[in-house]
Amino acid sequence: MLESLKNKKILVVVAHPDDELLGLGASMHKLIKKYNCKIRAVILGEGITSRADQHDTNKWKEELKQHKQNIEEAVSQIGYESVGIYDFPDNRFDSVALLDIIKIVEKEKREFQPEVIFTHHGGDVNIDHQKTFEAVITATRPMDHEKVKTIITFETPSGTEWRASSDPRHFTPNFYISVSEKDIEAKIRGMESYKFEKREFPHPRSPKALTILAQQRGVSVGKNYAEAFCIIRSIN
Repeated sequence: MLESLKNKKILVVVAHPDDELLGLGASMHKLIKKYNCKIRAVILGEGITSRADQHDTNKWKEELKQHKQNIEEAVSQIGYESVGIYDFPDNRFDSVALLDIIKIVEKEKREFQPEVIFTHHGGDVNIDHQKTFEAVITATRPMDHEKVKTIITFETPSGTEWRASSDPRHFTPNFYISVSEKDIEAKIRGMESYKFEKREFPHPRSPKALTILAQQRGVSVGKNYAEAFCIIRSIN
C-alpha cells in the first residue's frame, strides 16, 4: 500500500490546527521526503475559541493571529507543500451546515486535484472530527468523474482514544506506516510550534506520549515506530 502512494498528490483534511500533525505528521514527513509526494494540508476550524464560555472571535483576536502564525511554523517542519486555513468555529462544527464544510472540501479538491485524502476517524469523540469525516466522505462519492481513489483515516490523540468503551465506532487500524526517529522528531517539533496546543506528559499530545504511541503502534507490527491508519476506500 505504501508504494502505491509514491509520487501521489495527497490532501490532508483536518478540523483544527495541530491535527495535521498528531495522527499522521511523521508519516507525511516520510512520504514527502522519501516518496516524492506533494501534500497539502487543509485546516477547517480556527481551533481555540471553544475554551471560552461564548464564541466571540473578537476577544480572541490576538490569540487567533498567533495561532495562524504557529500553523505556518508547524507545517514547515513536516514539509507540507501548502496549507489552506479556514475559520469554522472551534468544537461547534455541528452548528454549521454540513454543506458549507463539504463545499470547502470540494473547492480544495478542485484546486489541488488530489488522488488520496487522509482525514479524521469518523468515530472520534470530538464533534468537529466527526463532521470533517462526514464532509470528506460526502465530497468524494465514488462517481465516474471522482479523482480521489483512496480515503484513509487516522487516529488523533486526545480525540480518538477517549471514545466510550461501549461505543461501536472505535478506531480499528488496518494499515500502518513505519516511521523513523527523525520523522517522529519532525512531528514533535511541529507540535512544539503550537503555543496553545502543546501539553506536558501524561497528556496524549505531549512529546513523550506521542513517542510512546508511535512505539506502541510500531511494536504491534514489528517496527520501532509506526503510525496507524484505516483504509476506508481504495479503488485501483
